[in-house]
Amino acid sequence: MPRKTAKKSPQRRSAKSSRQTPLELVTELMAIPGTSGQEGAIMERVCAGLLAAGADPKKLRFDTAHKKTSLAGQVGNLSLKLPGTVRGPRRLLTAHTDTVPVCLGSQPVRRGKVIESADPRTGLGADDRSGTALLLATAERLLRESPPHYPVTFLWLVQEEVGLQGVRHASLGPLGSPKLVFNFDGGSPTRLGIGATGGYRLDIDVHGLASHAGVAPDQGVSAIAIASLAIADLFDNGWHGLVVKGKQRGTSNVGVIEGGAATNVVTDRVELRAEARSHNPKFRERIVREIKKSFERAAGKVRSASGKRGSVEFRGDLDYESFLLPKGDPSVQAAAKAIENEGLVAELEVFNGGLDANWLTSRGLPAVTIGCGQHDIHTVSETLDIAEFELACRLAERLITPGEAE
Repeated sequence: MPRKTAKKSPQRRSAKSSRQTPLELVTELMAIPGTSGQEGAIMERVCAGLLAAGADPKKLRFDTAHKKTSLAGQVGNLSLKLPGTVRGPRRLLTAHTDTVPVCLGSQPVRRGKVIESADPRTGLGADDRSGTALLLATAERLLRESPPHYPVTFLWLVQEEVGLQGVRHASLGPLGSPKLVFNFDGGSPTRLGIGATGGYRLDIDVHGLASHAGVAPDQGVSAIAIASLAIADLFDNGWHGLVVKGKQRGTSNVGVIEGGAATNVVTDRVELRAEARSHNPKFRERIVREIKKSFERAAGKVRSASGKRGSVEFRGDLDYESFLLPKGDPSVQAAAKAIENEGLVAELEVFNGGLDANWLTSRGLPAVTIGCGQHDIHTVSETLDIAEFELACRLAERLITPGEAE
């Protein structure tokens, strides 16, 4: 697929089989490289499958989200809106297509009841190629067989793993005003994500004063020393890691620190990246304030012999806001009913990580998240539980079939 074809018809690309089972399909998709911002190849394969199944090329719509995200991308989000064969509220099925870097080089292989990467140095990429495959397999069946189904829109999202950037900038107009929204992501299919925490990212620039570390160390102001004191202060006062203050809970982490070039130079600049999370937006804001205060205090403590001090600059952005769907939400009820029709019991859960559902809900499309059988995601131990993946595929069918999830 050309990299700048948001307004052009998708190009055909041959698939291994025009009628693969969902399990064959997900195995193929997990082997295709596609980290955040590099989803071009996987989107080509999705388009190839849809076109081979009979989709009208004009109905495959790419938005320009990748031109608005903080990370430059190859392609935007892909949507396909299909009419129903029966009347009813439109459904939206979503999944993200990007994987984390540890999954590059994945070699999916079936071993017993799971699929894992044959290369022990790589993750599998089931997060979230299983969701990608589920949407594709479901859409292909509708296109080929036209079974009774409600109006449904499929949305393949980009750049989820870097702060939910794709869904944040997605064009909602082409989706057709769906009333029920189901986001397919990680974990067991019987665990329904009805809420998730909110996350804030913070870039911190610490400015010091360079000097010769051997000849005149007292004339410098070490940016490393400022950063170290600040982080120690956060740790000592309970504002780093798991943060519990009375009834309020959250997390914070300084995850990246870069700076310095030589041991004989007092470092004059350090760049850090940190985050704060909480289900309570006000408490999350307090965590951010405490991070800033610690760095500002540290900057005032480190001085040169002549009294010069360093400074700190902050740049922050809300990655995603927290949300909590009521148990009576139509999407939650429909998903729970679909699980019940499988003879199982739904577990309603609130997650401590961000989901595409955060931004979907924030933008007026309350979404429940359904797992596809991925476990130990973002690690080289990642697996895809075959029975759970096949269950998720059946749930997707039930959610768009009259009478099945009502």
